[in-house]
Amino acid sequence: MGNGGWVIDNDQLPITNYQLPITNYQLPITNYQSPITNPSLIMASSFSFDIVSDFDRQELVNTIDQVHRELKGRYDLKDTQTTVELSEESIVVNTDSEFTLNSVQDIIREKAAKRSLSQKIFDFGTIESASGNRVRQEIKLQKGISQEIGKKISKLIRDEFKKVQASIQGDAVRVTAKSKDELQTVIQRLKQKDIQEDLPVALQFNNYR
Repeated sequence: MGNGGWVIDNDQLPITNYQLPITNYQLPITNYQSPITNPSLIMASSFSFDIVSDFDRQELVNTIDQVHRELKGRYDLKDTQTTVELSEESIVVNTDSEFTLNSVQDIIREKAAKRSLSQKIFDFGTIESASGNRVRQEIKLQKGISQEIGKKISKLIRDEFKKVQASIQGDAVRVTAKSKDELQTVIQRLKQKDIQEDLPVALQFNNYR
């Protein structure tokens, strides 16, 4: 003490009232989720594609347009008053004779082939008599895989590819496997000549994922 008072040691800090800020600190790691728990980042366990039977509508429109041009330009057809009408589900030909009708069929097939349209999309119906001593034929447009054909394709895949699944999905067949290579092998098999000739519809492969 000095002068009757207390001597204060300046080296003594008021530590008893001091709180470290660390006690109120929360590590952000508690809210962290590993990317593996995010479903969007988990690799797919299987791959698939769809087998369909379809055609390019615009190419068909272009085909019929070319048919009309040839009908107008050919000397043996321009006076037959032949009509070729395209609707959503069919083509209707009206002409003066069966002989002319055969020529129109050949033109349709030729123009379609040049536009990479399969001949299998055409289902030529019965030739009918029309007014004015003329003939008429409806050509139905084949689209989609029927249940019967779908079952046939599914059985072929199951029989030849044991690790691949095939299921009918409406007018398509869904093919699933754990390997992309296996799916590619199935596609190559279905493109082979014996399969293409055996099936009455053209096949395409899409929705590969």
